[in-house]
Amino acid sequence: MDDAAALRAAGLRVTASRLAILDAIRLGNHLDADRVARAVRERVGHVSTQAVYDSLHALTGAGLLRRIEPAGSPARYEARVGDNHHHLVCRRCGEVTDVDCVTGRAPCLEPSQTHGYDIDEAEVVFWGVCPECRSAGAAPDARTPGATPRGA
Repeated sequence: MDDAAALRAAGLRVTASRLAILDAIRLGNHLDADRVARAVRERVGHVSTQAVYDSLHALTGAGLLRRIEPAGSPARYEARVGDNHHHLVCRRCGEVTDVDCVTGRAPCLEPSQTHGYDIDEAEVVFWGVCPECRSAGAAPDARTPGATPRGA
């Protein structure tokens, strides 16, 4: 299904900025809202930051995007939805990489106690140093809060 059809199926209006947002996120790597806004402006011209945030909220609510929030980083968005994958985050540069579910069916990890919750998702973030930072000699504990991933 193309993006316009996906928007219609989700009950959302098809706009140039929403199409540009979906495209930017699909082509980017876990982009934050500022990076999305820049990419959208390059494609369609002036779009307010608030309009980008509103669209990200609507697209996430409709299940067309996924919002992740690694500790020490602004919210990031990805187009990989509908599965229970996890993320690897570089402590040095902030690069985020998808990793398939650890084991089993969703949710991947069963808690020792549900406390009455009906669990439908598990979020796991693996932290470490990416190959590029490691080869550049970055120490595993060298944290860069809010670091922007390479190529973002």
